[in-house]
Amino acid sequence: MSITLYGIKACDTMKKARTWLDEQGVSYAFHDYKSLGIDRGSLTKWCAEHGWESVLNRAGTTFRKLSDAQKADLDQRKAIELMVAQPSMIKRPVLDLGTRTLLGFKPDNYAAAFE
Repeated sequence: MSITLYGIKACDTMKKARTWLDEQGVSYAFHDYKSLGIDRGSLTKWCAEHGWESVLNRAGTTFRKLSDAQKADLDQRKAIELMVAQPSMIKRPVLDLGTRTLLGFKPDNYAAAFE
């Protein structure tokens, strides 16, 4: 099974997820979407699985710095455009297990995925 961890290298939550995976001996590829970007196809898939409201990180400073006009009338299409333009607005990490993804990092969820 090919596993990919998506996120931003310097993020504290990402560091926790990477440490957990490393400690469990889980082999994975890391995709830093701040430096490598992210494609609409992946975002569309994640939004279909989790809902765009969960994939879009509204708590981060990047989202909070948007103008009121940019934040108005959000829907999946607009949210995906914002996340493609500024990947820092994507909830992190996203752990792609091939058949499904995990959004965010909770040790119990990760442990259950690898049982």
